[in-house]
Amino acid sequence: MRHIFSKQDRVLLGELVRTDFKLRYQDSVLGYAWSLLRPLLIFVILYIVFVKFLKVGTGTPHYPVYLLFGIVIWNFFVEMTMQSLTSIVGRGDLIRKISIPRWIIILSSSIAALINLGLNLIIIAIFMIIGHVTPSADALFLPLLLIEIYVFSFAMSLLLSALYVKYRDVSYIWEVCIQAGFYATPILYPLSRITNITFQKILLLNPLAQSMQDARYGLITKHTTIIWHVFNGSWYAYIPFIIVVVFLVGGILFFKKESKYFAENI
Repeated sequence: MRHIFSKQDRVLLGELVRTDFKLRYQDSVLGYAWSLLRPLLIFVILYIVFVKFLKVGTGTPHYPVYLLFGIVIWNFFVEMTMQSLTSIVGRGDLIRKISIPRWIIILSSSIAALINLGLNLIIIAIFMIIGHVTPSADALFLPLLLIEIYVFSFAMSLLLSALYVKYRDVSYIWEVCIQAGFYATPILYPLSRITNITFQKILLLNPLAQSMQDARYGLITKHTTIIWHVFNGSWYAYIPFIIVVVFLVGGILFFKKESKYFAENI
């Protein structure tokens, strides 16, 4: 890490993370508590509507924890990409004044989102204890799955932030994509409720859906449809990992190319 960051960069990164937190909650009464309350409130609303009234989670063991985990992972992805999308433009004055690696700004936004994710995972752990949820040995892969989610989110953040500098319409387009993605990702509903195996395969090619389902499988319940099942262990099951690598490489190259013009385009 010391070879990647200079001492000045490390100090700047820490200051950016602290500033992000202060600005995000400075005018709210509950402050940092919203980082925990927001996913819990969303969970309560969705649980009442989709579980109590529509009976969506019937047949899925520990469905409340199953649902809460999906909401937390999705919120992390949304928070990281939405905060990063406008971060370069929002730090325009800083970019013009001093020469810094531009990607540190994206990294600071991602760290702030990671801190919230860590706090929310603690809440999930508490729910698991209350609900007597016993993880399987496959839960040992959870750190790797979280890394996959983070890398994919970081790659999208690089692409979106660089695009937003040139095209401000990207924020509106991304909001629509997020709304569509919420329902296209098996957050509310067990994937087993989709009887068409082809649709299951298409949905699980999304790295977020694949990693979320894999994590649920090891952490919460074996009654979870995962990509290894629908593709019968064939090489197609590796497509989400390939997608993550392609987006990361593409995001780095595109961000590096566009970063030369950030100061003049902001």
